[in-house]
Amino acid sequence: SMQCLPGLVLALSSLLGALALLQLSLYLRVPSRYGKHEERVARARGRLPARCAWFLQELPSFLVPALLLALRSPPRLEPLGCRLLCCLFGWHYFYRTFIYPFFTRGRPFPLQLLFFGTLFCIYNGFLQGYYLIYCAEYPNDWCTDIRFTSGLLLFLLGMGINIHSDLLLRQLRKPGEVTYKIPQGGLFTYVSGANYFGEIVEWFGFAIATWSLPAFAFAFFTLCCIGPRAYHHHRYYLKTFTDYPKSRKALIPFVF
Repeated sequence: SMQCLPGLVLALSSLLGALALLQLSLYLRVPSRYGKHEERVARARGRLPARCAWFLQELPSFLVPALLLALRSPPRLEPLGCRLLCCLFGWHYFYRTFIYPFFTRGRPFPLQLLFFGTLFCIYNGFLQGYYLIYCAEYPNDWCTDIRFTSGLLLFLLGMGINIHSDLLLRQLRKPGEVTYKIPQGGLFTYVSGANYFGEIVEWFGFAIATWSLPAFAFAFFTLCCIGPRAYHHHRYYLKTFTDYPKSRKALIPFVF
């Protein structure tokens, strides 16, 4: 039976933090080249339909923790707070794997980005699952702790914003359309990257509820990965649409 190795958790979490800083340094000035930021010359290279690519990329984040749980002996989680935390992670990636891909209307996805995205989902799925299933120790009343309850509320708020924003983005395009339009409604009234803002809030909520180094490292990675993308989306909209609302911020509402 697999055992908890605190040194492994520390090493993997530290590496995840370093990868976050690398992401920030690579993409703060220049956007990652896919979607609206993709160069036309690159569009002829290897790529996969968006629905298939999102499914394959996100699947390990759901399957790897499920496999770790199946390998655990005895196969159960204690206390209730720990079970709930595992359910939150699984719930997000169930949506991302089995629901979101089948509704997305995104452009075909570059194989290179799919490869690195899948590697990350395997890595992070293992780190979060391994910590929660084999290492985490919580008091029996953890689900009444202020860290758990406030983190859970943030997680649910962020996930709600994320899912609602995805829905609004999908409604911008009719089936078969690939043109970009100005997002309207919901939190898009205030920020260009409402879907990204929701996901960042979600994972910081998870980190607070979990109160663990792996979860905070993942939240930091999320911020460094999709924060710059929201910024570049904002700049793209301002340059492309002369009637784009000037009052909107890039990522954080009401921040100049």
